Amino acid sequence: MRPFEFERASDNQSAIATFNDLRSADIDAVNAQIQYLAGGTTLIDLMKLDVMKPTKVIDINALQQANGNIEFKNNGLRLGAMARMSQVADHADIQQNYPVIAQALRLAASAQIRNMAAIGGNVLQRTRCTYFRDTSYANCNKRAPGSGCAALEGVNRSHAVLGVSDQCIATYPGDFAQALMALDAQVELDGPRGKRTIPFASLHKKPDQTPNIETSLTPGELITAFNVAAAPYAKRSLFLKVRDRESYEFALASAAVALDLDNSNVRQARIALGGVATVPWRAKEAEAALAGNKIDDVTAKRAADAAFADAKPREHNAFKIELGKRTLTRALLQAAAMEVPT
Repeated sequence: MRPFEFERASDNQSAIATFNDLRSADIDAVNAQIQYLAGGTTLIDLMKLDVMKPTKVIDINALQQANGNIEFKNNGLRLGAMARMSQVADHADIQQNYPVIAQALRLAASAQIRNMAAIGGNVLQRTRCTYFRDTSYANCNKRAPGSGCAALEGVNRSHAVLGVSDQCIATYPGDFAQALMALDAQVELDGPRGKRTIPFASLHKKPDQTPNIETSLTPGELITAFNVAAAPYAKRSLFLKVRDRESYEFALASAAVALDLDNSNVRQARIALGGVATVPWRAKEAEAALAGNKIDDVTAKRAADAAFADAKPREHNAFKIELGKRTLTRALLQAAAMEVPT
């Protein structure tokens, strides 16, 4: 690990003010020379691997009092970004009214990491692609723009089949983000240019020609909260995760599903996919295929086919298309059969 300066921020303003020292070359948050530290479960790992090389780290754990609350309001749920994963997953009202959130968080990482990791940092975790995390591989456009992508012709079993480009096929690794995608969450931000709120769906950027720019955050911007509306599909929601082993493993395929049913017919469906895409992935084609229909084996499989119609597999990850379809089909059937509390 390289030497770096360490500071503690007492509030949002003092944390953000630190970014007045940024270089003009720091055009995006993930590659800036100053980085925020909350749980540190991603940042510290990548600093040890010499993948991330900040010159200054700002500890923002003192912001938990202001930015760590869980609030239920008339119009929905507000999750402070400094709330810990376990705190949100174990919340009884979230389990009842937004089960997809609780399930996605409970199936992530280990109990120790869930106790440490803040949900704001969780959605910003970076890919587990070996070629990105191992600096002995020179060709990684995400780590060294313009160097190429070793995964394209390398070992790519864990890589993405949706949202890929000829520059990068690295998979987004998180679970919680899929729940937020399915529930149409909004993100509150605070930064050097003031406060703003954006759709969660616009937070992450597909690789396209600039895979090194992973989010729409500007340097110094803090995620302060997530807002989730009290939508009719929120209670009938679930998260299904398929992986190589039953615990402490990243998804090969996952599905976050939320349904609003009129008797047995779909009024609204919200679907997000994980483990198969470069960013948290909203499957709008699958949602459209379900609208107005009863969910059964036939309609669920038709929706799954629509979700993966544009998939682009490589040599070792083609199995993810069929696995992803089966995962989504199973999730839809389970969600349709749920007993929903009134």
